[in-house]
Order: sequence, then structure tokens, then C-alpha cells
Amino acid sequence: MRKGLIFLVLGYVLSQFYRAFLAVMTPYLAADIGATPEDLARASGLWFVAFALSQIPIGWALDHIGPRLTAAVPLAVLGGGGAFLFAAAQGPGTITLAMILIGAGCAPVLVAAYYIYAREFPPAMFGTLAGATLGFGSFGNIAGTVPLAYCVADFGWRPTVVGVGILTLATAAALARFIHDPERLPHHAQIKGSVFALFREPSLWFIAPMMVAGYAPAADIRGLWVGPHLHDVYGLGATGIGRVSLLMGLAMVAGSFAYGPLDRLFHTRKWVVFVGNILAMICLFALWLLPQAGVWTTALLLAALGFTGASYPAVMSHGRGFFPPHLVGRGVTLLTLVGIGGTGIMQVVTGYIHAAVAVPPAAAPYAEIYLFFAIFVAVALVLYAFSADRTD
Repeated sequence: MRKGLIFLVLGYVLSQFYRAFLAVMTPYLAADIGATPEDLARASGLWFVAFALSQIPIGWALDHIGPRLTAAVPLAVLGGGGAFLFAAAQGPGTITLAMILIGAGCAPVLVAAYYIYAREFPPAMFGTLAGATLGFGSFGNIAGTVPLAYCVADFGWRPTVVGVGILTLATAAALARFIHDPERLPHHAQIKGSVFALFREPSLWFIAPMMVAGYAPAADIRGLWVGPHLHDVYGLGATGIGRVSLLMGLAMVAGSFAYGPLDRLFHTRKWVVFVGNILAMICLFALWLLPQAGVWTTALLLAALGFTGASYPAVMSHGRGFFPPHLVGRGVTLLTLVGIGGTGIMQVVTGYIHAAVAVPPAAAPYAEIYLFFAIFVAVALVLYAFSADRTD
């Protein structure tokens, strides 16, 4: 199981890479196939939507088939196949289709790890393990910055994506070889029920918006908007964008690790998330007020957002406390559907915002995007305040 978890984390590294690599590739895709920021926002958003909608069958598969085949088969067929399609793209439409396939292929990896943590480890360890997985997986976010910029500059974007596709197939093969499915629950524990039973828990309704707010702003901005913002406002190329993206990505890694054990340190899950997202909201309002304050000021604010906006594993840990054992698989996939699906919808919406406000000054569209995210986080915080705290 230890080797299986290592390769699940590697699979999540690839998932983070795929959801974030468009920011650095923006200038190349624009020059070679005419992809606009709106095209890439749509493709990026639909990656998240495909990832989210795939959670519906994945939850059932985890509880009935187990994580081994549930993770390995989609990653190979859809993830690897989508990467090769992306490398062969001749227009924005193919990029969008490829991103949809990749999103569906990456969808089982993280929740398969969560399922194993929930079934094989003490409940009090869930938040730390989830945060560590997010933290290590976020190195895929890092790989999609300066390293990707150098690879694309040296080898071209098509060969680079082909190489990542080959790595995706190899990782899927390792998952099939090394993951061992947890033992089935005893017969008396296999209580009949469906995911709809979770809807009767009031706190999950208040936690759900925070699943989006605790991930979407940092993920969407790092995954796409940091590139066009730095290019349009400051004239940075792929290397400069990669460096700022690297700083933000490192901050997101640090934030994922930092959030993980805080629930045990402060004996609360709810208020760790609440305070962290207040700080993230402040960063977003600052970016709205100072959209062209200089490269370094912008970079530092983005890094602060990356750190404080990495509360996804802490929110997941909070929600996990409300799942009965026989619904763990469907529970974690339900929250993932909400969090990742909402992130995808946010990305599509911000694409429309960018198109609607594409007027001078160059910073105007990005200021509106930051304001949109700030208001959404504020609303999510108000709702989240009504949730019940729960620790193990």
C-alpha cells in the first residue's frame, strides 16, 4: 500500500500540472493555433467541470470496486489519451476537448487517496494526510512554471506534452500494479444507503460553498489568469510568467502543508478554515485595488493568496467528519464534485468577465476578476459561519 500511495501522489502531481500548465503556455498557444485567453479559460474551466462530474460514478466505484482500477484505468485511457490529443491540436476546439478528457482521467486519483486514508488510517490523521497529499501534489503546480517554460522553449510545446502523456501512462500502470484495495466492510457494516443521505446533514450545505472558496481563487488565478495578467499589464514573457507562477505555486505548496495539522493544534477545523479564508479575501481585495502596482507587489500578493487560499484539504477534513463509514467514498467524491466543479464554473465565468471588460487600461479585466473572487469568498464565509465544528 505504501508504494501505491506514492504513485497516487505522483498521479496527483500530474493532475496539478495539467490544471495549471496553460498559464505558461499561453503565448505559444496564441501564436501557433490562435488560442485567446477566453478560449483557454473555457478549456481550463471545462477541465474542472469534467473532473467534477466524473466524481459521480467514481464515488460508487470506490465503494464497490475499490481504488486500484478506479484510479488506474481512467488515468491511462482518458488522461494519457487526452495529453496526446492536446499535443496534436490544430485549434482551440481540440485543446478544449483534450482538457475535458484529461480532467476526467485525473478525477479519481486524489479521491482514491482520500478513500484509502479514510478507511485505513485513524480519523484524526485525515487532515494531516490530506494536506500532505495536496502539498506534495502541488509540486505538479511547480513543474508547470519555470521547468515547463524551459522545456517548451528548448523542445517545443508539442513534444513536451507528449512526454507528459508518456509519464501519465507509466503512472497509471504503476497504480494498477501497486495499489491494494482496502478490505471490504463487514457484512453488518454494509448499511444500505446512497449519497443522498448526506444531503440530510445541514452542516454539509454550509461547508459546500467553502469547498469552492477555499480552492477556486488560488487555483484559477494560478492555473490561468496569472499568465495573461503579467503579460498584458507588465509585458512579461513565458520565463517571467513562469517565475511569478513558481513563487505562487511554492506558496500554495507551503499552505497545503500548513493547513493539514492545524486542526489538531488548535482543536478546531472550522475556525482554522474561517480565519485562513478571511486572509485570502483580504489578498483578493488588495489585488483588486492594486492591479498594476508593480511586478513584485503583484507577485507577493499572489503568493500570499496562494498560501492562505490553500485550505481545500482542511475543508475536506471538516466535511469528512460527517460521513458514515459505508458512504466514505461517495462522501469525499461529493465534496470533490462541489469543490472542483465550482472551480471550473468560476474559471468559465471569469473568462466571460475578461471578455466583457476588455477595455483600457490593460489591468481592468483582471481587477474585476479579483473583485469577483473576493466577493464570492466573502459570501462563502458568511454561510460557513453557520456550520457545526467537528473534530476527531
